[in-house]
Amino acid sequence: MAKNKEKDSVLSVSPWQKNKEKFSVLSVSPWQKNMIRIIESKFIKSAVKPKDYPASSFCEIAFSGKSNVGKSSLINTLLNRKAIAKVSGTPGKTRLINFFEIRFKTDEKESGFVNFVDLPGYGYAKVSKTERESWKKMIEDFFKKRLQLKGVILIVDIRHKADPKDMIMIQMLKKSEIPFLIVATKSDKIAKSKIASVIKKLTVEFNSKNIIPFSSLKKTGILEVINWIAELIL
Repeated sequence: MAKNKEKDSVLSVSPWQKNKEKFSVLSVSPWQKNMIRIIESKFIKSAVKPKDYPASSFCEIAFSGKSNVGKSSLINTLLNRKAIAKVSGTPGKTRLINFFEIRFKTDEKESGFVNFVDLPGYGYAKVSKTERESWKKMIEDFFKKRLQLKGVILIVDIRHKADPKDMIMIQMLKKSEIPFLIVATKSDKIAKSKIASVIKKLTVEFNSKNIIPFSSLKKTGILEVINWIAELIL
């Protein structure tokens, strides 16, 4: 496959805990029933309209979030790649949906494929109303017409309160009945002792218990995110 083959990333998967009444930060179970190893990842293509989406029968997981929230860094970290997902030099100017093909193996040594989809960032102040409406239509079309979409990872900055623009995205996901997970990036930017309390506040603000703290720098939260993905695609 692609020349830029990176070192395998061993990712252990445990059953997703869905209905806990008491708040807790998601963690990896000591009895790990499944394992996913990312073998290879490659960029497929960019698209705007449904007619340009790549033909694929693989399940897809999409990544969404405000501009400069760390979306590309999260994807690169999950794939153990340095820059397969590019960071835009001009926030708010990326207007393409980027598709990546991922090959993995389970602990039963079965091979599988999944596509990661990097959705364009939103919420940049200098973007015009026309551009915002164009972005909204692009995302709505993707949610409606990409039938193999299994879930969306919504990336937020752990240091900031729930943003109204993120709440709009959550409303879109709920309306489309698409499972979603909120990943609070840049957890290395706050004291480790405060992470749990900050996440607890975010669960209230977002009205969601599916929130995971994540740090691309410290490589924390990777297994928990993969747990969620695995539950949707295996």
